[in-house]
Parts: sequence; C-alpha cells; structure tokens
Amino acid sequence: MERNFLIPKSLLLFIPQTDFSEEEYLAVTSALKRERINYFIASDATGICVGSSGLKVKNDIQLYNIHPANFEGLILVGGSGARSYKGNQKLIKIVQEFDRLKKPIGAICSAPLILANAGVLGEFAVCYPSDKPELLSFGVKYKDAPVVKDGRIITARDPNAAVEFAESFAGLIKKR
Repeated sequence: MERNFLIPKSLLLFIPQTDFSEEEYLAVTSALKRERINYFIASDATGICVGSSGLKVKNDIQLYNIHPANFEGLILVGGSGARSYKGNQKLIKIVQEFDRLKKPIGAICSAPLILANAGVLGEFAVCYPSDKPELLSFGVKYKDAPVVKDGRIITARDPNAAVEFAESFAGLIKKR
C-alpha cells in the first residue's frame, strides 16, 4: 500500500531586528495560522527581535541559513526598521533567489523598498506613503490601494492593510 503524506507548505517571514511593525507582524501571523500555513521567522538577529512598541520575537532562522528552495514563499514585514534593510545584500540575494524560483513574495509598509532594490517588483506596487518618492525612483508605478497584487508579488501600504495582505498572500500559496 502506497502512503501519500501531505507535506505542509511553509513560508519564510522576515522581520527586522528592531522596530518592525508589531501590528503587521501580528496580523500576518494570525492570518497565516487561520489559513493553516506554516511559517518560519527569519531575521539577522542573533537573539531577540524587538518591535516598535517592545514586542519581543525570537527568530527561527538567521539570514545566512536561509535556503529559498525550502520555502513556498517570502513575506517581508515592514515598520521603520525595514528601511535599514533596503541595501542589505544578503537579504537582497535571498529575495532575488525567491524570484528566480518563481515563488510568491510579499512586502508591507516600507519593506517594498527592499523588493525595489532587489529589482523584483513588477509594474505596479504600493508602500508606506512617505516611501512613495523612493519607490517611484525605481520606475515602479505607485498604485494607491491598500494591497497591490502584480503577478507573484504582493505589496501593501501600511498596518491597516495587513489582514487583507496576508489573506491575499495565503490565497497565492494555496494555489501552488
């Protein structure tokens, strides 16, 4: 008798070491749990990541241990801390590898700037309003909407869009 075990799909959820948006993190992780999608938290932190209001989160994996082939997709949580990663070459290479493997990638708030620096955004995207001029400098068309889906790439404006963003991303994952 042949056994057919269902292997659960897992996502990689990147959070900045400091000043990540707790509201986005909590909304995204709650939505993923509701959808029964496994996720692993990634960061460059060697200890605990600390959110903008003091929420402490232990990462499961550090950047140098990430192998995109082991995950179904990538989500980058925003917040003011995400801005400091837009030039992080290790993270940019990880984003580019997820893109090369044609896996879904999502970013919220200021994190779409990381995707822009990695060169993986499609024609349209959205980000935190104060980051709009920088996003436009990459030739991306800013779409004034809470969540923008452009192929396998999903971007969201701010914490208020986090639930819609997570549900949209979960829908992409479940179709794979």
